[in-house]
Amino acid sequence: MGQSTSRKPDGSIPRAAGMAWVTSSVKRSTPLTLVDVREWWAGSSWARYFGWAWVAGVLMLVATIWIAGTENLPIRDPDAFIPGYFRMPLIVLAAILTDIVPRAVRRSGGRLRELPAAWSEVATERWPRSHWVFALSGMAAWYLTYATFRNLKSFVPWVNHNNWDNELAAIDRAMFFGHNPADLMHDLFGTGVFAELMAAVYLVWIFLVPVSIAIALVWTRHRHAGSWYVTAVAFDWMLGALIYLLVPTVGPVYSDPDQFTDLPHTYVTWLAETLLDDRTAVLADPWAAGTLQTIAAFASLHVGIMMTICLVAHFVRLARWIRVSAWVFLAMTCLSTVYLGWHFFVDVLAGLALGSLCVWLGALATGNRVGLRPRLKVESEEPEPAASPASL
Repeated sequence: MGQSTSRKPDGSIPRAAGMAWVTSSVKRSTPLTLVDVREWWAGSSWARYFGWAWVAGVLMLVATIWIAGTENLPIRDPDAFIPGYFRMPLIVLAAILTDIVPRAVRRSGGRLRELPAAWSEVATERWPRSHWVFALSGMAAWYLTYATFRNLKSFVPWVNHNNWDNELAAIDRAMFFGHNPADLMHDLFGTGVFAELMAAVYLVWIFLVPVSIAIALVWTRHRHAGSWYVTAVAFDWMLGALIYLLVPTVGPVYSDPDQFTDLPHTYVTWLAETLLDDRTAVLADPWAAGTLQTIAAFASLHVGIMMTICLVAHFVRLARWIRVSAWVFLAMTCLSTVYLGWHFFVDVLAGLALGSLCVWLGALATGNRVGLRPRLKVESEEPEPAASPASL
C-alpha cells in the first residue's frame, strides 16, 4: 500500500513530502499510477510552474527530429550571429544584475566597503534557491519551444507544398471592398516618415519578446504571473508552428512585391531581402545554406505574442501605464505588419485570435483560473495581489 501524502490547502504537497514520496516510490515494486504522477508533478516546483511549457517544447522537439529525419533536413541553432542559447542567458544575467545592483547600492548607502555585505544580503533575499530554479527552468523551457519553432518554420516548404497567398489576398480584398489594405494605408499615411516609424515598431518588437521573458522570470516575485506569461508564449510558438505547417504562405511583400516598391529603404527592407536570400539558399541546398528559412505569414506571431503580452498584463494587473503602452504598441504592430507587407490583414486577425487562445490555455496550464475564466492565482507564499512593478 502506498503512503498517504499530506497536502497544502491549494492541493500541492510540501517539498519534503514530495522528496519522501520519490524515495519511497523507488523502493516499492508496484507500478506507478496516474495519482503517483500527479503527486510528483504537484511536488516539483519547476513542473508546477512550467510543466506544460516543457511538454510543448518536448512535443515540438519530437516533431522537429521526426521531420528532419524524414525529409533529410538539418536542425540548426536559430540565431547564427549570436546564438540564442548564449544571448538569452546574457539577457537574464543582465536582468539579475539590474535586480540586485541598485538595491545593494542603496542598502550600502553608496559606501564601497559595505557594498559586498549589502550585495550578499540582497542576493540572499531576492535569489533563494527556489527562485533560481524558477528562472532557469522557465528560461530553458521557453528557449526549447523557440528553437524548435524556428526549425519547424524552416521545414514548412518540405512538409506542405501548397501556398495560400492568393486565397488570403482575395479575402483581404473582399473585406476592404476590392482594395488591398496595404495600398490603402500607403495612400492614407504616405510612404515617408510613417514608413520609418513602422520599421522602428517592427525592430522594437524583435527585442521586446526576449526582454519581456527576462522580466517575467527575474523581476516579478509573483511566480504564477511569470509562469503564466512564459507558458502562454510557449503555446504561441507551438500553435504558430502548427498553423504554418497547415497553411503555408509567404506574405504580401513576397507574393506581390510591386505593392511595396514605393516604400523607402529601411532596416525592414534589408531584413526582407535577407530573409528571401536565406530562403532561396535553403531551398536550393538546406545542408549547404548554413541557415534556416524563416518566411511564413499566417498567422502573424508578431501580433499574436503582442496580444498575449497585452492580455497577461491586464489579467495580472500591471501598472496602468504599462497596460496602456502595451495596447498602443499592439495597435502599431497590427498597422506596421500590414503596411510593410509582412502579413495580410487576415493574418492579423488570426494572430489576435491565437494570442488570446494561448493566454487562456496558459491560464489553465498554470492554475491561473477560476473555473474556465482566467484569473491570477495567489498562494500563501506569494501574498502580493498583483504582479505590479511597484512591488519589485
